[in-house]
Amino acid sequence: MTQTIETPATGTATTAGARAHAREQHGRTAETMRFVPATSAPARLTDGLPDGVRPTWAESLAFGRYTTMTLARGTRIRLADTAGDACVHTLLYRAGALHERLNVADTVKVPWQAYPGAGHPLLSDAGRLMATIVADTSNRHDSLTGATTLAGNTAKYGAGTAHSTSPAARELLTLGALKCGLGPRDVAPSLSFFQGINVDPAGTITFTGSAGPGAVVELLLQMDAVLVLANTAHPLDPRPEFTGTAVDITAWHAPKDLAALETGSLAGPLAPEHLQALRNTEHDLTARNAR
Repeated sequence: MTQTIETPATGTATTAGARAHAREQHGRTAETMRFVPATSAPARLTDGLPDGVRPTWAESLAFGRYTTMTLARGTRIRLADTAGDACVHTLLYRAGALHERLNVADTVKVPWQAYPGAGHPLLSDAGRLMATIVADTSNRHDSLTGATTLAGNTAKYGAGTAHSTSPAARELLTLGALKCGLGPRDVAPSLSFFQGINVDPAGTITFTGSAGPGAVVELLLQMDAVLVLANTAHPLDPRPEFTGTAVDITAWHAPKDLAALETGSLAGPLAPEHLQALRNTEHDLTARNAR
């Protein structure tokens, strides 16, 4: 009978060594990652939450990366441009009815405002309120220019694929959409936060850049939604280098804020268009729940 003695594996050249190395990583954290559970996130992501509230999502999203999450109605989402050079391209889809999604054109047209800020409604292509910007210390956003593309990034930076050193926003948003059961044709024009533009009377769009470190935007979801985010360069960023910083994301359940929004005590009195879109959402939810 031959006796086999297992000796400790060194390095990752063997299966046993690779397993040991992988298990050594358990519990370790990186500067940018999703924290699971969310309560394990560093204090900078969870400071300032209401007393007794536990985060449901905490993530630091690196520049050049994307993320996606399905979130419940009444969830409040805080995006923090901690270092001051993030650019967060944003898409929203209705959970359970993914054909309904953020319509940036209506989000600009219906409330008569091209510059999103606190109190601005984010509308779906069905005229319903998907979310509201309930807090904003940046005021540097873009609802007009859209996302960077593979062709544009390749021409400017030399590459633009999702796994390159300079990924285009549309490529990253497409990966996020695919993970939700959607496809490239479902990647509509996006809304971007933290890098602004200005339109002069002649219609010329000028890039205004970032508001600087520490800017925060908070959204309140009016319906169950799938959020897809890509943190990557703005299409009008004049810098020749592909450069930017991470964005911190924190979400928590805040159902009482829905009533506060409707009464005007959260983000100020709602304009008629905002209120009607909210009522469209509430009417649809009531009808669905009555089935």
